Amino acid sequence: MASLLEYVGSVHIFLGPYRGNPIALYLRRTESGCQIGPKVYPWNDVTGVGETPNKAAADFEEKWKTKGLTADMYSGPSWEGGIKPEKPAPLKPAAPPKAATPPPAPAPPVPSQATPGAASAPTDVPPTAAPVSTISPST
Repeated sequence: MASLLEYVGSVHIFLGPYRGNPIALYLRRTESGCQIGPKVYPWNDVTGVGETPNKAAADFEEKWKTKGLTADMYSGPSWEGGIKPEKPAPLKPAAPPKAATPPPAPAPPVPSQATPGAASAPTDVPPTAAPVSTISPST
């Protein structure tokens, strides 16, 4: 049995100052995927194909833009029934190549050779002054 066509949206074409009738867009579901396109000559050769209706709608929009009409000559496509064109994800930039040799590991810290019983005094520390008292002695 042939699959039934589903109405999914429309496109309006403007030819100069004249506004044409809307062109209906129909969806046909097949075993291999979905097809969206108008059934009106001369536009019936533009058909979007995809795994889902949303992918077919995105494919139809891309093919419609290359049909030879400028953006001000048509409005739409206006999608109905919850169809949202699903654009493919943009390609990610290639990762920079990793270095073949790993960077050198930092050297372990060298323990200090202190003699037992000798106290180490910090060097280069300025002496601190004793705080000055602001309370005057009472007599």
